[in-house]
Amino acid sequence: MYAHVRGIDLFYEKCGSGRPLLLVHGNGEDHTIFDRGIELLKERFTCYAIDSRCHGSSTVTEELHYQDMADDLTAFMEELDLHDVLFYGFSDGGILGLLAAMKTERITTLVTSGANVTPDGVKPFLKTFIQVMNFIKPDDKLQLMLNEPHITEEDLSKIKAKTLVLAGEKDLVTESETRFIAEHIKGSELHIIPGEGHGSYIVHSEKFVRYLVYADTKL
Repeated sequence: MYAHVRGIDLFYEKCGSGRPLLLVHGNGEDHTIFDRGIELLKERFTCYAIDSRCHGSSTVTEELHYQDMADDLTAFMEELDLHDVLFYGFSDGGILGLLAAMKTERITTLVTSGANVTPDGVKPFLKTFIQVMNFIKPDDKLQLMLNEPHITEEDLSKIKAKTLVLAGEKDLVTESETRFIAEHIKGSELHIIPGEGHGSYIVHSEKFVRYLVYADTKL
């Protein structure tokens, strides 16, 4: 299905019943990374698995910025008139969740996995790899990660949603970056997941489901 918002078309798949749950993928991915988890989540939630702009089957735009992508998702919730939303974002999707939750009260529970708030919030080897790949073959998605986001302590303090901040013990985002996010969102909880990497418990996995159920019932 498509939702026409802000002059673009966002592709999404909807299934299940219950509280609305938005699932937003990372850079260079699409909604299908959540396939195994959704099979369980649809028993509890109405799942909206979305392709961000310039990803999957959604509209490709000339420019790509995190704030535009977050505003797309806010408009999506408005277009579908969704309330009391549980927003789950992985990697870039987590960045979008932070940005969207600063501006809308429709998100009442926020779960982020492996999000960063500055380009330097990822481990140095990853940033170097992205720089090299972008030099060899320039790409808007890689350029995005090299130049953005720039989310401040003041920005994070605007988030009123109940928030669970997740990262793997072996994440590509630095632990100090993850802890900074949790420390500056009032009342948030932080879980560093032992033995897991950036997306090992998320991409084509059922492991992340437990954290969404926890957020829904315990936060």
